[in-house]
Amino acid sequence: MNDLVILAAEGETGNPLLPAPYDIIWSAVCFVIIGIVVWRVALPRIGAVLDARAEAIEGNIAKADEAQKQAEAALEEYTRQLAEARNEAGVIREAAREDGKKIVAEAKDTAASEAARITATAHTQIEAERQTALVSLRSEVGTLAIDLAGGVVGETLSDDARAAAVVDRFLADLEASEKAAK
Repeated sequence: MNDLVILAAEGETGNPLLPAPYDIIWSAVCFVIIGIVVWRVALPRIGAVLDARAEAIEGNIAKADEAQKQAEAALEEYTRQLAEARNEAGVIREAAREDGKKIVAEAKDTAASEAARITATAHTQIEAERQTALVSLRSEVGTLAIDLAGGVVGETLSDDARAAAVVDRFLADLEASEKAAK
């Protein structure tokens, strides 16, 4: 502010807001030099950095697109394999069901044949025991009948042929009466 007061006192009539012409010239020379340096050195470097950055971004976009295509292909492959695995699991389940049905049918057949065999064996055994009991019963009933008949008649029936005929006739009559009762 002192300079303004001194200039005003000396009587200069110039605009105090405008710089001196030598300041304008030297400022313009410095501005031109700085502009040339920026235009020749800094702008090409900035352009190269921006071009490299643009190429890197484009490369990354291409890589991302390729990775996305690979991911989609992998997803399709996974989905296809999953569908195949599900189909295969269904086939295996169905085969297992069929095998289970066959095993159950074979077990039923085996059980039925075993039951039939056991039943036949039991019938055979029962028939053998019945025959044994019948033979035993005939001999015991025959002896009792001969003793009883001998006691009723008052004489001994020791003749075997006659005794056997009496016993057979008695048992035949007994069987006939059983059949008539049924």
